[in-house]
Amino acid sequence: MCGGILQEISEAAARAARVARGQSGTLRVGFTESASWRGVVPESFRRFREMQPSAELQLQPLPSLVQLESIRAGRLDAGFVFNVPKADRELERLPVAIQRIELAVPEGHALTKLKELRLRDLTDAPFIWFPRRESPALYDRLMHECFRGGLKSPRIVQEGLDQATILSLVATGMGVGWVLGTARWRCPKSVFIMSVVDLNLPQPVALCWRKDNKSPLLASFVANVQRLPEVRAVDKGDRSA
Repeated sequence: MCGGILQEISEAAARAARVARGQSGTLRVGFTESASWRGVVPESFRRFREMQPSAELQLQPLPSLVQLESIRAGRLDAGFVFNVPKADRELERLPVAIQRIELAVPEGHALTKLKELRLRDLTDAPFIWFPRRESPALYDRLMHECFRGGLKSPRIVQEGLDQATILSLVATGMGVGWVLGTARWRCPKSVFIMSVVDLNLPQPVALCWRKDNKSPLLASFVANVQRLPEVRAVDKGDRSA
């Protein structure tokens, strides 16, 4: 019996040591679905599983605003978030990517024949547009950019809650819709992703976490993300801006 107790104590000590070294425990990470199809976000998860096979990775797809609330409340350890404020007393941020807004267009649409697509070319196009409540700041900035480029009153015929819905509705021929460039990796074959040459609205993505979160597992995750080549390139650009 004594030997069994000693073994339990030894195993508990070993588990505690693994947690302290960032090799075990649970890490809760949020991400936006639109950022998860290619690049830093899925690669960071793959590397985590490869380098910390004994740890549990809990992934939660959530909008950026919800992620920030959850990180501050301690429900998430970290999250991949769009358009994080650069100054925040509670949060650390690591720039990881910059994504571009592009246009999803149904196959055979007249716009696909244009060599250069501009905002003013979209005056008569029916739009599937995301609701303002999902991202008020982005919605307002996008409307401003459209107005500046000659698309003063977009003809919105339907709202799409997320990119998957927008792509699905575009595929039916209902209209065109704004998506991130990563949508080209998951869009239906009947949908084209086109760049709009005079739309300059980059969407920075950052990994965020609470400054007072001292989890060794989180520190290990952040260090692994920092070593990704794409992140190092973005980070250099961010510092020089």
